[in-house]
Amino acid sequence: MPPPTGTVGQPPRAYPGGQVGSGARLGIFGNRDVFDTPFNVIGYTDTLIRDQQAKSLLDVVANDPSVRAIGSLSDAYGSSVLIRGFLLQPGDYGFDGLFGIVDFRRPFVFNAERIEVLKGPSALLNGAVPNGGVGGSINIIPKRAFDEPLTRITPFFAAQGQFGTQVDIGRRFGDRNEWGVRANGVYQNGQTAIDRERLELGFGSLGVDYRGERFRASVDFAYQDTVYDRNRGFFFVSPGVAIPPAPKLSRNLDQRGQYQANRSVLGATRLEYDLTDRTTLYAAFGAGTIRENDLSSFKFLLSPAGTISNTFVRQAFDNEAYTAEAGLRTRFDTGPIRHNVSLAATGYWTGLTYPVAVQFLPSPTLSNIYNPVPIAIPPFTDRDIGNARGTSQINRSVAFADTLASFDDRVSLTVGARAQQLSGKGFDFTPGSSTFRQATSQYDSTAVSPAVALLVKPTDRLSVYGNYVEALIAPPTAPITAPNAGQAFPPIVADQKEVGLKYDFGSFGTSLAFFEITRANASQDPATLQFAVNGLQRNRGIEFNVFGEPVPGLRLLGGVAAIDGRLVRTAGHTFDGKAAPGVPDITINLYGEYDLPAWLLPGVTATGRVIHTARQFYDQGNRQIVPDWTRFDTGLRYTFIGSWGKPVTLRADVVNVFNTNYYASSGFSGILSLGTPRTYLLSAQMDF
Repeated sequence: MPPPTGTVGQPPRAYPGGQVGSGARLGIFGNRDVFDTPFNVIGYTDTLIRDQQAKSLLDVVANDPSVRAIGSLSDAYGSSVLIRGFLLQPGDYGFDGLFGIVDFRRPFVFNAERIEVLKGPSALLNGAVPNGGVGGSINIIPKRAFDEPLTRITPFFAAQGQFGTQVDIGRRFGDRNEWGVRANGVYQNGQTAIDRERLELGFGSLGVDYRGERFRASVDFAYQDTVYDRNRGFFFVSPGVAIPPAPKLSRNLDQRGQYQANRSVLGATRLEYDLTDRTTLYAAFGAGTIRENDLSSFKFLLSPAGTISNTFVRQAFDNEAYTAEAGLRTRFDTGPIRHNVSLAATGYWTGLTYPVAVQFLPSPTLSNIYNPVPIAIPPFTDRDIGNARGTSQINRSVAFADTLASFDDRVSLTVGARAQQLSGKGFDFTPGSSTFRQATSQYDSTAVSPAVALLVKPTDRLSVYGNYVEALIAPPTAPITAPNAGQAFPPIVADQKEVGLKYDFGSFGTSLAFFEITRANASQDPATLQFAVNGLQRNRGIEFNVFGEPVPGLRLLGGVAAIDGRLVRTAGHTFDGKAAPGVPDITINLYGEYDLPAWLLPGVTATGRVIHTARQFYDQGNRQIVPDWTRFDTGLRYTFIGSWGKPVTLRADVVNVFNTNYYASSGFSGILSLGTPRTYLLSAQMDF
């Protein structure tokens, strides 16, 4: 474990039950115990990831009632989620505290030791995320080698014909085990649970770390190559059209010849040096690139009977991102007050380019979500536009914070601020236009975002907290479906007010939070498809979470969230008071495990999960309703010692046991996405 002012090394120990961490990484504050933190944060462990056979980040955050996936993994928007009712895209996810460098579409979690989810704006903690996520942040903590050698091989099967194998190897070297190497590799291929949809995935990662007496360092590399053939997409709903019941989820609505191919590379390094036992200097740098090549389609629902139109889209793009941070953490006392001071500077640079022109290829043939018909893709020829720039963005910031604690740390007050500068440009990448290759929109804004938080512990087990946080964020650029595609909008200020309490029963933890988040509302007009920032969205909510092992052999994880998302100050007050699209009133996620008694079936654990999402509205006028849905998952695992003296774990799970048809979300730019069909998962984890 690193010292209190450091982070390089193993993350905080797991909480009883092994499914979540006892602490989490809080940006400039470093590692903090969850019960000593005035924020709502949780870290899902590698143990939980393996026991649930999770492959993608969406599989992991399905345990959180405050998080909802925009769609399924195969959707073109990949692993985008809503946290507290606000969008968070994969480009905003962090890797070892560095944000904006993971895979642009679908970050897989084969190299993750923890997946940490922080609720609420994180400007003070992490700086401005690239795409303006305000409901929360997600940070992937990479695996590090343990003191004990690890060789783990896990062949697995998923869905109708997905076969793959994961290899996980860890070793430490040196007189004091100061050098560590952790390598992960995965290959899978075959048909998914959706008819005629195929996925081929190649993944590799390498993490090297050094832990000296005062100096610590880590270097990470990750490579991911994903090819989806005929991946089922989402669709839009025409204005005024009543949304019909969801179709059979295993039915593929896309056409022969459609595909989406992504290749990404990530590199990151982090350095720490302890000036004293209470002061640590640190620096980090990361870079990520992704190349996407696809032929997809935009589908528009035209009638309550399920009629849809198809517009095929040919696009390719390259995205490069670089991020860096440097700072200092120190602890000192002034009389009865203990100070935990943090100072940090961050920078983020990214650019998007298009090697070929984006082409929309409308088809005169209609289809139906209940009875899709074959549609030929219109002929086309790629038009080379010489890597025309799509968008560029630069974020810079400096932050200072001090946590003042007294009365044996029973009372702590955190005050801080981050001075931010956000600059961005949007370019016209449409060949033949008068502004081709020119910046058609740009911004350069600065602001100081303050934050204050108070934590009081009346007893050793009870924590009561409150926080107020502001953030300067850049709204999403207009998507390619909009007439103003690529337009960059000026940064906006968002804020959160939150109060809550946490109680540690020793082996079982609970938390209750009340919050309000307000930010400018960015949306796409359903009639004109014009993308604009219009009015405000104000989400008020209550979250109740449970985690841990209330009795030996029984583990619980999840909770319930109630959110009232409202539109205010809309243009002409047209939609004032209406429910925010894509924000359900109630969401429930509850996962449980029970170790069967030794006299019955020794080594066998039964698992189950229920996920419920209340109805939501598709449009700002609240006339188009997306029905509520409930999904049940179940599974078994069996652990025994192999003949070579190491554990073997067999796992079998069924996702969506009753094959319920449902719409997963309507939460981003008018997208209506479908849920996950019944999916069978099998694996055999063997340690050597």
